[in-house]
Amino acid sequence: MKTETHPKYEAVVFRDLASGETFLTRSTVSSEKTIEVDGETYPVIDVEISSASHPFYTGKQRILDSAGRVEKFNSRYKAFGK
Repeated sequence: MKTETHPKYEAVVFRDLASGETFLTRSTVSSEKTIEVDGETYPVIDVEISSASHPFYTGKQRILDSAGRVEKFNSRYKAFGK
């Protein structure tokens, strides 16, 4: 393998701006901003949404009644085009 071809994986903190949660992981992305977590300083990447604030994962997702809407549409426009 060629040297210096593969990116370096370093510890990075991803911070969810909506909930304030932080996730310490390894990534190839880097940042000039830093944050201190557990006494260590890491680069921080701010993200708009993560599993901590996404409605699907938090259980706050709105479920639409699509079956009722389809039936209402069909009953309203059943004579249209005849």
